[in-house]
Amino acid sequence: MDIPGKVSLYCSLVDAKGTAAKLIAVNPEGFYHLEVAIKGRLHTMFVPIAQAALYFTEPEPDIEADSGFEVER
Repeated sequence: MDIPGKVSLYCSLVDAKGTAAKLIAVNPEGFYHLEVAIKGRLHTMFVPIAQAALYFTEPEPDIEADSGFEVER
């Protein structure tokens, strides 16, 4: 995952249900630092990690089966 990166935000505190955002940083005090477009303007938002879920909109690249990559179990 690359930061900054495009994410979808789910957080009941701000009534976000899949809201498009850009993750700028993960704050050591327990907040996601996001940029969100609201009514055509860019806003900075700090959302508590414990009350939010987000996922990167770009999928991870596929790993080739014969690349020699193994998961240790």
